[in-house]
This record gives sequence, structure tokens and C-alpha cells, in this order.
Amino acid sequence: MYGAELVRVHKFTYLGHVVTADMKDNCDIDRERRALAVRSMLARRFARCTKDVKITLFKSFCQSFYTCSLWVDYTQKSINALRVQYNNIFRIMLGLPRYCSASGMFVENRVDGFSAIIRKRIASVKNRLERSPNIILKVIADRQDSAFKAHWMSALV
Repeated sequence: MYGAELVRVHKFTYLGHVVTADMKDNCDIDRERRALAVRSMLARRFARCTKDVKITLFKSFCQSFYTCSLWVDYTQKSINALRVQYNNIFRIMLGLPRYCSASGMFVENRVDGFSAIIRKRIASVKNRLERSPNIILKVIADRQDSAFKAHWMSALV
């Protein structure tokens, strides 16, 4: 461009979301999985706290899944790795057995499971886009043939 050579990259991070040349979301899911692994130190650091404190810490630090509502094209292997890690961190924090039911432990403790968090984040972004006064965002939200719309609808059913 204007005589300067442009460097081509295969992936970059934009506003915290990893964008790849193939437009797959596995790298961003892996980024989130690594971030969740770092947050797992909560289990060791706050081992002596009450159950309520541990649950509050878990909700605050382990349920963000930043940009998960943008994940559209990924492998089951990458999303399952994140889900399993999420479940295991909760088990470790509460001192639960490794093979206890994930859905049961979340229901018993009134904590959203992995799928519920993803669905809530998707619904939130979808609603914000549909209600936005920004015409560009409304076009994205209303476009029937978009990958986002198809994924959002399948996730929310």
C-alpha cells in the first residue's frame, strides 16, 4: 500500500477476540480455555472459604466467556474441552467428586451450567442488536442468511 509491503498474518486479536484467516473460532475458544485455567487458581487460593463465597467467586471469575456469542464455526473438540474445564473447576472449588453429575451439581448450587451461559450471552447480544438504533447493526441482526443468525437460532431453540 503506497509502496509499503503489507504483512499478512494468519491470526490476530481484535478487542480481545482471536480472528483467524479461516474465520474459525477454535483459537478464540482455546484462548478462553487458557484464561479459565489461569482463573482456576481460585480453587487453591480460597479453599478455606465458605461454599457461598466460592460460588460467588466462581460466578464472578469463571463465567464471563468474553465474546462467546460470536462463536459460530468451531469443532466439538474445542468447545467440549472448554465445557469440561468449566465443569471441573466448579467441582474442584466445591470439593466435589470428579465424576459427579455436572448438571446436578449446577442445579443443586443454583449456578448456570456451561450451555446456559452460552445461550444467555447469545440471547443478550441478539436482543441488543435487534433493538439497536444503529442501522448497520440492525441489518446484521435482521439478515436471514447470516451464519450468526443461524447459529443463534439453533442455540436458542
